[in-house]
Amino acid sequence: MNSEEEFYDAETGLESDDSCEVSFKDALVFDSKRVTDGSNQENGVWERRKTLPAEMISRHNFSVWSILKKCIGMELSKIAMPVVFNEPLSFLQRISEYMEHTNLIHKACSLSDSIDRMQVVAAFAVSAVASQWERTGKPFNPLLGETYELTREDEGYRLISEQVSHHPPISAFHAQSLKQEFEFHGSIYPKLKFWGKSVEAEPKGIMTLELLKHKEVYTWTNPMCCVHNIILGKLWIEQYGTVEIVNHRTGDKCVLNFKPCGMFGKELHKVEGHIQDKSKKKRRVIYGKWTECMYSMDPKVYEAYKKSDKKTGGDSKKLKPGHSCEAEESDEMPEVQETVTVIPGSALLWRILPRPADSAQMYNFTSFAMTLNELEPGMERLLAPTDCRLRPDIRAMENGDMDSSSTEKERLEEKQRASRRERSVDEEEWSTSWFQLGTNPHTGAEDWLYTGGYFDRNYTDCPSIY
Repeated sequence: MNSEEEFYDAETGLESDDSCEVSFKDALVFDSKRVTDGSNQENGVWERRKTLPAEMISRHNFSVWSILKKCIGMELSKIAMPVVFNEPLSFLQRISEYMEHTNLIHKACSLSDSIDRMQVVAAFAVSAVASQWERTGKPFNPLLGETYELTREDEGYRLISEQVSHHPPISAFHAQSLKQEFEFHGSIYPKLKFWGKSVEAEPKGIMTLELLKHKEVYTWTNPMCCVHNIILGKLWIEQYGTVEIVNHRTGDKCVLNFKPCGMFGKELHKVEGHIQDKSKKKRRVIYGKWTECMYSMDPKVYEAYKKSDKKTGGDSKKLKPGHSCEAEESDEMPEVQETVTVIPGSALLWRILPRPADSAQMYNFTSFAMTLNELEPGMERLLAPTDCRLRPDIRAMENGDMDSSSTEKERLEEKQRASRRERSVDEEEWSTSWFQLGTNPHTGAEDWLYTGGYFDRNYTDCPSIY
């Protein structure tokens, strides 16, 4: 792959195909390429919205310190937070944002060379965290048994997720290609800790991508995430840590370093790494920013460029990420230009899609995120009664009714506690609906695996959680 265009043509997405054998039963066909500007219907085609029903309210008059001051160093999953610090999505919906750049998976499926496939998979792994940029609102904690489905026929996939455990909180998801090209799945149990001025999230859990045509399986874990200035100042997000992507068939590996912020912001948002084959020979270098784009190039050319660059500049002193930054007097985000310096000979793998003009007033949502809680006509009768779109506290917040959202959140949490007490009295264990605890056959690690059946649309045994 020698040119930018060879990879970047995937950004146009996948053309819809009427011959697709698997479809969203009894549903309307919602084609995202025919979206215009809002929630209206024209010529029988539903047009996905580009905004939310109401803008977010200001958080300036609310003190998170009064809640978190006793929680320094603690795990935060059991801490009840006011809805004002949330965004109107469940964590299950947030997980589905991994699929925003599904075109990269389709691209990988179409490539004949394993190294070319690996670098596109690496770009997909980076793109999966890109939607977190400036997303400082906390998603709602899913209720035990809550589900979320996402079907995008125009993009060739469908996804189902379920909250399979409450203590610890574990969310499982499974996405599959409608043409049986790929499967993408995992179970996530983030560990959150408060360190005085920042909240650190450790994303426990393994991502597994199967390219069925090539009989390849890739696995990786997501980087660490830190939200700075929880108490005072402007919130900003840092991703850091090493991500290793393994091709279990070929032995190829991609090692990505999400860099912590440098002293003067030189390393902010940067991602650098390389692809090596099973003999550990470097085959490609990957670089860019998780907030912007990723490039690939020949390792020898890259090293020559870096040597030349060091002679003229040199590296800045680095700060340690997360709570280690607390030793500094200021935790403000450095003022840096959000542009990647493109090295001659590089091929563009992925570029982030532009956000809506009013994104800042809409929780910094992407265009994709704007659509996730929308109820299209005819959809309510098809969804499982446990789907996030039917959850009243999230719906009320999306509509700008914060009082109702808070009241409903308290009601749902109390209902969940009462159900747990009843099961304890009856010595009854919780039974999941669509996933079961097992072993990931590729890593040997414990994982929650999809058991199938959700899209048969028989929901008579679903729990009443709302």
